[in-house]
Amino acid sequence: MKKLLVLVFALGFLGTAQAQFGVRAGFSSANFTDFDSDAIAGFHVGGYYKKDLGFLSLEPGVQFSQKGYQRNSTVGHTTKNDRINYLDIPVLVRVNFLPFLNVFAGPQGSLLVSRNMELVNGDNVTDTEPIRGYDIAGVVGVGANLPFGLNAQVSYDIGFQSVQYYDQDVKNNVFKISVGYDF
Repeated sequence: MKKLLVLVFALGFLGTAQAQFGVRAGFSSANFTDFDSDAIAGFHVGGYYKKDLGFLSLEPGVQFSQKGYQRNSTVGHTTKNDRINYLDIPVLVRVNFLPFLNVFAGPQGSLLVSRNMELVNGDNVTDTEPIRGYDIAGVVGVGANLPFGLNAQVSYDIGFQSVQYYDQDVKNNVFKISVGYDF
């Protein structure tokens, strides 16, 4: 009975808590772990739903994100760069230290959407077969609430599993700088 009362109270609290939708976009710098490559610049864009619970906030979202790698020196390699596009689905928990500052972390599932591998000879390959169709990662970061509904954040996506890139054990790692707007 005690657990049922706690559950009813928690659901009621969640129902009265503040919630808002928002959009976010920004710069990404992605690379594979344990792979002879350099980071590739890209972007990410998407939306989120933030449920404010006071000291904590729960924030699921969906965003299009560019990942992959590039090679500054293509000597001995046939690939110049490989841009791999994902649909990221993070579920973040934010700890609101001050009204304007928060830290966050949470899991992220990603679905492979498309790919464009540029070869040294100028050809492009769009086949997604050599890459696992999904990815599991963790996200950590710091965010700031700005005036007029704006927010900014710096985050890092840490790949938890191999994407089996041409049967190689590599993981996606992505550094992101974002600007968002709460409606």
